[in-house]
Amino acid sequence: MYQYDAIDQTIVDERVRQFRDQTQRFLRGELTEDQYRPLRLQNGLYIQRFAPMLRVAIPYGVLSTTQVRMLAHIARTYDRGYGHFTTRQNIQYNWPKLESVPDILEDLASVEMHAIQTSGNCIRNTTSDQYAGVASDELEDPRAYCEIIRQWSSLHPEFAYLPRKFKIAVTASKTDRAAIRVHDIGLHLIENDHGERGFAVYVGGGLGRTPVIGVKIRDFLAPTDLLSYLEAILRVYNRLGRRDNKYKARIKILVRESGAERFTDWVEAEWAKIRTGSLELGVDDIQQMQAYFEPPAYAATEDSAEIDTQAAQNPAFGRWLKHNVIAHKQAGYRIVTVSLKDPNEAPGDCTAEQMERVADLADEYGFGEVRTTHEQNLILPDVPHAALFNVWSALDELGLATANHGTISDMIACPGLDFCSLANAGSIGVAREINDLFADLDEQYDLGEIKLKMSGCMNGCGHHSVGHIGILGVDKKGEEWYQIMLGGSAAEDATLGQRLGASVSKHDIAPAVRKIVDRYAELREGEELFVDTVNRLGIAPFREAVYG
Repeated sequence: MYQYDAIDQTIVDERVRQFRDQTQRFLRGELTEDQYRPLRLQNGLYIQRFAPMLRVAIPYGVLSTTQVRMLAHIARTYDRGYGHFTTRQNIQYNWPKLESVPDILEDLASVEMHAIQTSGNCIRNTTSDQYAGVASDELEDPRAYCEIIRQWSSLHPEFAYLPRKFKIAVTASKTDRAAIRVHDIGLHLIENDHGERGFAVYVGGGLGRTPVIGVKIRDFLAPTDLLSYLEAILRVYNRLGRRDNKYKARIKILVRESGAERFTDWVEAEWAKIRTGSLELGVDDIQQMQAYFEPPAYAATEDSAEIDTQAAQNPAFGRWLKHNVIAHKQAGYRIVTVSLKDPNEAPGDCTAEQMERVADLADEYGFGEVRTTHEQNLILPDVPHAALFNVWSALDELGLATANHGTISDMIACPGLDFCSLANAGSIGVAREINDLFADLDEQYDLGEIKLKMSGCMNGCGHHSVGHIGILGVDKKGEEWYQIMLGGSAAEDATLGQRLGASVSKHDIAPAVRKIVDRYAELREGEELFVDTVNRLGIAPFREAVYG
């Protein structure tokens, strides 16, 4: 993984020093709330319903075990013993004291971490495929390009105050696990007919109040032109994006209102001015960054026959092996999903003890690396096949071995009204009620892949607009109600869900999900997946099931 150099460390240390002084001045009354707000937002600090919330950046979802242990230390020392992993592959702390935040940032800086640009109208954390570098279906490891983008975008003076926040995602697999088409810029590393590798470029995706699927504006972009083309897109957006209305300020609105062809023309014209020069990446520059992401020293090992015996003797292990473990590009290894979807816990929450033990497992059975996912789980990317039973046993003791990856209970949910000052309705309680109705794992397996995604407000942090089943919390005269969407997808077939009908009450939302799934079970053909049944029949049969 990438290691900070002296420049990186100096920037982060200076930011800590500056913010400590700013916070102390605010606490002494020398800065007003209006003066302090942009300063704290630049350092990932929000004011939520009950306490400040600090969002920490995890670039492209990669953590060393040293960093994981620091996150655990922060949870235990400055918060209430846990952190919340988000759909942006970051972690949030919901209960820090304001006066402690500079100390948290200093601790983070000591392990090459920070909270810079995790909020505000700037380029946010660049995300990627959680299986990058180990996926058996990827063209090449995209993380080197993510790191190049991180260095280019961090504290970029021209893009510090964009019309609105800006998000970039990169993938290199045919299966899009990075949701690139619902990002402001999505980059898909491909190979053209001449065997050359480059990027298909998508622009104008985004969720929230006005969900939009991004459009392709360039079929092939050479890696050497990556930064200059990104800069051209950002310059066009910075110049022409709306600043008079924050609900119309995202690049998706500019692309939609101008049209993809016209927007592309603007970008190409800007790019022609800056294509050559300091932004041009040399082959040596790319190779130098790729060297940070060279594969570890894998042992020459094969699959262990003993694992099959252990799975036959222990059904719980067998279920986990089937659903939470996938192929690895290296023979004798597997990729393990560490489920943060215990039915009794809020999706994405992880205690300090759990973090520390996951770090121990990554050291003992891997190469000291842990990943975060936009589905709010963790990944152990390099587990020897022979060690799977030991890893499962340890995770099971921690409550992290729920064998539900890809099922309806592996849901995405934002913190909702329990924490967020923007939320209209709760998410965590509803998630538990839905889990109670689908407590039988065997039924979940029979139902197949169902991606349920829930947000407590129109900002869409839970990605409800692209859920197979999407749930959106709304406010009705001070009461919590929920809209339902069906048929969405954030994968390579990215699609927005269709609204099912009128919103339902908090009392009725979990039973409504049960009715939708029961109707699917009645109507599916063979092993047809939920989203395929919805696409085949439309939403009318499911509307009837819910509303009669």
